Amino acid sequence: MAIEQWLMIGVFVATFISLVKYSHVPERVFSVTILLCLALSFVSVDDILTNAVNPGLVTLVLLVLCSFAFERTSILRRLSAGVFNGSKVKSTLRLLLGTALASALMSNTAVVATLINTVKKNKLINPGKLLLPLSFAAILGGTLTLVGTSTNLIVNSLLIKQGHDGFGFFDFTLIGLSAFVLCLFVILVRSRTLPDLDDDDLATNEYLLEAEVATASTLIGKSIEENGLRNLNSLFLVEIVRQGRLISPVCPEECLQAQDKLIFSGDISKVLTLQQFDGLNLYAEQDDLLRDNLTEVLVKADSTIAGKTLKKAGFRARFDAAVVAVRREGGALSGKLGDIVLQPGDFLVLAVGQDFATRPNLSKNFYILSGHQAENMLNGWRDYTTVWGFIASILVSVFTPLPLLSCLFIYLAFLIFSDSLSVNEIKRRFPLEIWMIVLGALTLASAIENTGIAVMLAQNIEGFLHGQSIYIAFVSIFLLTLIMTELITNSAAAALAFPIAYNIALGLGVDPTPFVMAVAFAASGSFISPYGYQTNVMVYNAGNYQLKDFVRFGLPISLIYSATVILVIPIVYPF
Repeated sequence: MAIEQWLMIGVFVATFISLVKYSHVPERVFSVTILLCLALSFVSVDDILTNAVNPGLVTLVLLVLCSFAFERTSILRRLSAGVFNGSKVKSTLRLLLGTALASALMSNTAVVATLINTVKKNKLINPGKLLLPLSFAAILGGTLTLVGTSTNLIVNSLLIKQGHDGFGFFDFTLIGLSAFVLCLFVILVRSRTLPDLDDDDLATNEYLLEAEVATASTLIGKSIEENGLRNLNSLFLVEIVRQGRLISPVCPEECLQAQDKLIFSGDISKVLTLQQFDGLNLYAEQDDLLRDNLTEVLVKADSTIAGKTLKKAGFRARFDAAVVAVRREGGALSGKLGDIVLQPGDFLVLAVGQDFATRPNLSKNFYILSGHQAENMLNGWRDYTTVWGFIASILVSVFTPLPLLSCLFIYLAFLIFSDSLSVNEIKRRFPLEIWMIVLGALTLASAIENTGIAVMLAQNIEGFLHGQSIYIAFVSIFLLTLIMTELITNSAAAALAFPIAYNIALGLGVDPTPFVMAVAFAASGSFISPYGYQTNVMVYNAGNYQLKDFVRFGLPISLIYSATVILVIPIVYPF
């Protein structure tokens, strides 16, 4: 092989290793990959610009932008309100089928975020039996259509890059539906094995709260026990931050000093209990902001405050709200609230001001789970036309020669014209991270072709698999992608696995469609790890599950899902 081919292989391997190590910022990894390919002359500026306006990529971006208006409609609120009535079996089926159908058309993260509190507050079925099935139903629902998950659209973009027409809206449906029906049966049968969520767990006792001892407080000079801070109802003093020094664990004999920061863990509904102590000021207690207006939110993946502390984010000025408590699964929180670096998926309890609901940046940064809702929710004729306009766009693209890209352009123009979506919101929420990931994947594919790696792989694969079944190569691609999606993000796994799968198909002289489908479905098949998919992280936190619960419940579903997909794809799309 030539030196440039070795360098190209090195760039590919380095990209994969970086995605494993920096899985929380895949867009940065792919940005560096683009620059490396350009610097080494594996691609030209024209190649990058062509990839940047790839029809599949533009379709993905338009779909994300249109979904911002779709999420503000009443459809999810109506689904949430009508789930739990009648028998347990009917309610469970209504929840899982409704979740899957909604996830086939819009962001499954938004669907799960909306339904979590409804599930936790229902009195018919223990939430522990439903939260994990809720996440899995959302994942399975996303595989039903072209627009159900970003991985399908990413694979579609890469396929168009190779000169193909791309997938139709329902090309994934038969395979996804087969997997969904079988997996749903397993979910219903095995949901009873999931642990119950106790009443104590429903109090969300993992939230971290902060209070400061005022300089004139009568608590100063007295021990924790003397002040009555040791045996509070549903609140536990876990740490004291004193002049930058962390005191943990806190002994009952520890005496308080002025400006001590007391860090509590416990039930956020008991937060006002701390106001009964003289000179003990809560983190959010300023300008009479903390009253009975607590609102729970979830930090979005593309939030502008992710990766920043509350102080650096200017939280109060930006949202007219103060953080009362923070909760995170998968990592212990410690220290002052103001110094905690926020991450996507963090749950925050906010004490909100009068202007909170009118702030236009709420939908960009949060899913509002309970409490004060943003005032920019759609209602009236805008609510109905947004929903039916989206459905009409899909139907027109399916039953007429007009492509989905054109339909989405028209639909987006209608949303802007009807004031259902503003230009400012589009600028604030433009999916730059997704755009960079797909652009990086397209550029990587171009570099593999330009350096001759693609041709070399296609020529050698037939000899390597001489005498072996094509089916073995197909199954290997599926398993490779499935492992990658647990190590890195599902989008990145699809992006890296596609060129391998496509060129193996070319080397074997068969239709690449089943290999490409294997990549798409495997990239969405995260059922074992709580960290492989964002909806899994959300229910892991909300349901207080343990890793063993995911493995025990998810492993049979993963096996059924994999076996079904591997068997059905070659039937629907023969080699």
